[in-house]
Amino acid sequence: MTIVSNQADNFAATVLVDQSPEAVFSAIANVRGWWSENIEGPTDRAGEEFTYRHQDVHRCTILVTEMTSPTRVVWKVVDNFFDFTDDTKEWSGTEMRFDIVPRGSKTEIQFTHLGLVPAYECFDVCSNAWDFYLRTSLRGLIRSGSGLPNPLEQPVS
Repeated sequence: MTIVSNQADNFAATVLVDQSPEAVFSAIANVRGWWSENIEGPTDRAGEEFTYRHQDVHRCTILVTEMTSPTRVVWKVVDNFFDFTDDTKEWSGTEMRFDIVPRGSKTEIQFTHLGLVPAYECFDVCSNAWDFYLRTSLRGLIRSGSGLPNPLEQPVS
């Protein structure tokens, strides 16, 4: 399901750091370092897909559609599953954009999850999660080399 919406309705967040655009780009591409260690596949090459998984609650397949160093990273959700929404595929077809913009001696990350809109059942949960991953975990990875991703889960036997 794709919701057509006003650009302003999409989830967006801005993060400002002291590090260079190149350092920010590198950190964003290191998805296991800030989002989740439960990622399979390459996250740093356009045209490649990776799979994100968090327990049995959320899994999605993401296509890396753009890696323009050091200014932009774009992902498209190819497939999605939520176990906590009526429409389990809510994220399918949405796009995440990381625009990396120099601001004097600082660098700004302008993140937009296009298609993640208030009409989605997952909007509040997903917005809060993105806020943590971007403002706390990714910022930590950029600043200190250490993020707070979801830890690697052991396979259920």
